[in-house]
Formats: sequence, structure tokens, C-alpha cells
Amino acid sequence: MSSAQPLRPAAVSAARRRAVIDALRRGAVPETGLDLLATGLDRFEAALDDELHAVASGASVFKAVRGEYGSGKTFFTRWLGERAKRLGFAVAEVQISETETPLHKLETVYRRLTERLSTASFPPSALRPVVDAWFYALEEDALAAGASEDELAAAVEKLLLARLTEVSRHAPSFATALRGYRSALAEGDEATAAVVLAWLGGQPHVAAAARRSAGVRGNLDHFGALGFLQGLLTVLRDSGHRGLFMVLDEVETLQRVRSDARDKALNALRQLIDEVHSGRFPGLYLVITGTPAFYDGQQGVQRLAPLAQRLATDFTTDPRFDNPRAVQLRLPGFGQESLVDLGVTIRDLYAAGADAPDRVTALADDAYIAELAHAVGGTLGGKVGVAPRLFLKKLVGDVLDRIDQFEDFDPRKHYRLTVTDNELTDIERNVMAAASADDIELDV
Repeated sequence: MSSAQPLRPAAVSAARRRAVIDALRRGAVPETGLDLLATGLDRFEAALDDELHAVASGASVFKAVRGEYGSGKTFFTRWLGERAKRLGFAVAEVQISETETPLHKLETVYRRLTERLSTASFPPSALRPVVDAWFYALEEDALAAGASEDELAAAVEKLLLARLTEVSRHAPSFATALRGYRSALAEGDEATAAVVLAWLGGQPHVAAAARRSAGVRGNLDHFGALGFLQGLLTVLRDSGHRGLFMVLDEVETLQRVRSDARDKALNALRQLIDEVHSGRFPGLYLVITGTPAFYDGQQGVQRLAPLAQRLATDFTTDPRFDNPRAVQLRLPGFGQESLVDLGVTIRDLYAAGADAPDRVTALADDAYIAELAHAVGGTLGGKVGVAPRLFLKKLVGDVLDRIDQFEDFDPRKHYRLTVTDNELTDIERNVMAAASADDIELDV
């Protein structure tokens, strides 16, 4: 567990427990409840919480997370995103990919951001409820300032322009689109309102007639995306959110694209970092994830000297003394002990909602969990760092579920770990293949 005062499994709601256990049974990272699983992250908590509070007060932060495949980068960013959401942030996780979301086209990144936007109250995409809440807040402010019902529309228009003054310097069409959306709603034209909102969210191929009715032209481009991000942050803040926690996941995929596209993407990343540090995006906590090869190799960050300089962090000391306030964080990954600790945590969480809790804790005792963790790690050639997903999937689906449902099932007698190729991720498959190759005896 990650916190100084961990939640007792019995104190966890049935819905949260079920969501976590169901995800682990599928071999997936749970969407919520990650605080229940966070092992070894306590050393990051104080510094990251301080940064989140600073962003909530109008600052902006950029963070780079590094870790090998399987070290838990996605888990870490979702865990931090949950903490941000509890503080009142909106959250978005964007997967960077060469075909779907190339980083050198920031308009696609902005579009995925609006598609993945979520809040404590609304799942993705929360763009429309956020915009509607913003207009409601403007109406409340106008009424509080003394506007009558007859004057309300004009007063809201005036407030809209005032709140978006800075945004309009860089992206005037953002405010224009918001006015078009509000006008369409006022006229009862839901179809046009939806289309205009889609355009505001960066969607391409929006009907020309709807764009004309809203007074906007063309599609969002790379440079306009930064202005639209600025506008979205303003709308989020004024609609009651403390900020935006945004993750650009799997940035290391840039290493596999054509050299010209890679150079553009690295420069776009450098531009984003500079804009964050310049204070253009108050209320933004931006995180990227990547492998050490991406940060240190010549096909990644080191290819662009200004970017390498901005991300430079000292990792020559003992990992125990890594600075969580630094621009780059190193995830140590799982060792055997932390894998067992995680298994015990899940066993206790499972037992708290089980039909036969005593049988679960007796048959899946700490010693058995250690045996299973060792067996899964051995299957993956001792690469414990990539074992958590498979280990938890086997623990929940193959062991705990059976103990809970079958009175005479004893995992030490009736279960032998088997791993089939089709249940592995590409990373796990490669690790397992490498381990098998190492086992081959060669006559030399």
C-alpha cells in the first residue's frame, strides 16, 4: 500500500472492490481504485501532491515518467490521475501512436484529449457537460452582478468575451464557437449545437453549414490546438474544476516513426514543455511516459539537444535518493518482495468481499502467494518487473476465484501454473521467448 494510513479492505465499498477485482481478473489495469493497489509509491506522494496543489492554485507542471516495459507507467499515471480527480481536476489520458495520434500533429492530441476528458462526475467524453457547466456559471455570475432576465443573454456574452480575452489573442475561433454553440441551443437547434461542439473538440470533417452558422471556418491545426487547450483550461477553471491532469502515454513510440516525423514530434514536445514553463497554461499538469531508451537513446530525446537539456535528470545515484521533485521520475519496477506484497494486498481485498473469506485467507496464505509470485516470475525468465499483470490475473482468476467457489479446491494440490501464448502481451511474450532461448544448451 502506498499511503501512511492504508485503507482497510473491509472499509472499501463493494462497488470499488468489484471494479478492481474484475479488472485484474481480465488482466487489465483498473480504471479506478488504484490507491488500493499502490505499492512502493509512498515516496512520491508528498512531492506530487504539492505539485497538484500548486497547479490547482494556478501554476503549471510538466513531468516525465521513465520506466522499462512492464514497470507500471500506466498504473502510476492512473494512480496520480485519481489523486488529481479527488482534488477536483479533470483528467485525460492520451495514447500517442504514429497512425492514430501522432505527436507532431497537436490538433490530433487535442482531439483525443477532448474525447478522453473525464471528471469526478462524468466519464469520457465530459466536454459537453463541462461547457454546459461553464455557461451556467456565467449566468449565475451575471445574475449575481445584477443582470435581469431580459439582460441575461447580453450579460453572459460580455462575460464570455472577458473571460476568453487572453485565449482570443491566440485562438479567436474558440470564443466564436462557444457563442455559436450557445446560440444554437437558444434556438432549439440541437443538431447544430452538437456539430459546433464537435468542432470545438477538434473533430475534423464537421459539416460546413454548421460551421458557417457558428461563424467559424476550416479545421483546427497544429498551432491553433495550443490556443484551444488554453481555452479549455479557462472553461474548466470557471466551471469549478481545479485544473487538468493530462497524460501523453507511450511517447517512446516516436522512436519507430520516420526520421522527419520523429524530429517534428520531438520539437512539438519541446514546444509544449516551453509553453507549460512559460505560464501559458495555468492549471495544467502534463505528464509524458517513456522507456529509458527513449530518454537516453539517439533515436529519442537525445536527438534534439534543447529537449534533452530540458529533461536532463541525474540518475547516477542510488534509486533510493531519486528526487521526486525533478522533471523526470524513475519508476523502479517490481522486485520479488513488492510483488508478494501486492499479492497479499489483493488477497485481503478479495477476501473482504468473498463468500468464503476464511478459506481464501487460509489456502492462499502469504507463503502460497510468495510461491505463485516466484513461479510467475520464473516463467518470465526471472523478469519480475514485467510480471505483475500476469501474476494478478492468475492469482484472482485461477486461484482465489476457485478457492471461493469450490470447498475442496486446494491450490497446492489442484493447481499448476500454466501460461499460454495467447494470454500474454507482446512484451511478456518477448521476455518469455528470451528466457526459453537462454535455457537451450549449446555444444561449444
